[in-house]
Amino acid sequence: MVTTIQVSEELKDRLALRKMSDKDRYEDVIWDLLEDTLELNEQTKIEIKTARKEFSEGKFVTHAELKKELGI
Repeated sequence: MVTTIQVSEELKDRLALRKMSDKDRYEDVIWDLLEDTLELNEQTKIEIKTARKEFSEGKFVTHAELKKELGI
């Protein structure tokens, strides 16, 4: 369902400044703003915990090592 909301000109102008391109919709801008306040889902929390553990165990490749491996 689509609905219309009413915002002040000032808020509309500030939202417009956050658009990455002219094709962005205000809905996209609002979702991006909300994303910072949303709770991470359980799978993401598990993946972050795993990544931190692997990092602390030295199971990672640096950017320089990866570039060398790829011949860049």
